[in-house]
Amino acid sequence: MKKIAILGSTGSIGTQTLDIVNKNEDLQVVGLAAGSNISMLEEQIRRFHPKLAAVGNEEKAKELREKVKDTDCKIAGGMDGLLELAAMEESEILVTAIVGMIGIRPTMEAIKAGKDIALANKETLVTAGHLIMPLARQCGVKILPVDSEHSAIFQCLNGERERTIDRLLITASGGPFRGRKREELEQIRVEDALKHPNWAMGQKITIDSATLVNKGLEVMEAKWLFDVDLDRIQVVVQPQSVIHSMIQFTDGSIMAQLGTPDMRLPIQYALYGGERRYLDGERLDFAALGSITFENPDMETFKGLPLAMEASGRGGSMPTVFNAANEKAVALFLQRKIRFLDIYTIIEEAMERHEVISNPAVEDILNIEQDVYDRIESRW
Repeated sequence: MKKIAILGSTGSIGTQTLDIVNKNEDLQVVGLAAGSNISMLEEQIRRFHPKLAAVGNEEKAKELREKVKDTDCKIAGGMDGLLELAAMEESEILVTAIVGMIGIRPTMEAIKAGKDIALANKETLVTAGHLIMPLARQCGVKILPVDSEHSAIFQCLNGERERTIDRLLITASGGPFRGRKREELEQIRVEDALKHPNWAMGQKITIDSATLVNKGLEVMEAKWLFDVDLDRIQVVVQPQSVIHSMIQFTDGSIMAQLGTPDMRLPIQYALYGGERRYLDGERLDFAALGSITFENPDMETFKGLPLAMEASGRGGSMPTVFNAANEKAVALFLQRKIRFLDIYTIIEEAMERHEVISNPAVEDILNIEQDVYDRIESRW
């Protein structure tokens, strides 16, 4: 029986993880954590009977404690609760499905406690990769990618040696606005940006896909996960979303991982540490598919990718600025306070103002995040 804890159990990745648990009798949930959706968390507690549940919002934790007082589940609140869940003795692997830099400290706590990490929280490596990866090596912990693109690379590397990588080819769908030019994006509505052509995801990541920020974050993350320099990572637009990523090896051969767009596959692959298990769902039909096409990303219209590459190249604290500015900008866009293209403007302005700290500690990262938020709020 493999015992798992889920940080972010009420979100898209969290709920799909629980769907996998439902269908595999050798997986057991011992811990669940959510931000504030206690109605869904209560349902999950009653269905999966975890020993511990944590709620990021202290007031919501008190409310949940009252709702589930007839169960044996302990309820913890705030960051202390998330840290307790991350390091709980009973779990073997922590699924980090929470959105934002709030995932950094619990991830590090879990690593120190010897837990393997099924990583779905991009911000952890984007902003703190220089801290996370050495710590994982020091503690003998596996970082198992859940993002479909990084999982594809992880799958292609199974049985191969990382030193034989020549280039990573990370695929992108192109998002809902692929092929459009900048002037066509002037009046984009929130509803338009949330209509992803292939994937069903949370709102924030769907907007990031529309701006290509998400692909930039994936490049930044891949650099840390696979210890590959930026100039050896290439983004290729593959609109059908059936090739999830590829590796070009030093002998010139290319290996790709293909499949239907289903996030349960990379989640399950991570939970079992690279072991394949049966997974229900649609199978890829090449005859029905007909063709697979490729394009270069439009880096002039969709500036999220080149801005991410610039931030990663400058290193230190700049990826934190990029990430924090994007988080705040996406929130403002979803609240209909700014236009779609303002997201790029906000990121650029934040990066221009920042003086890079070369080796930021966790406290530096969190302070910079708050400073970026405050500056954006005062300006926008």
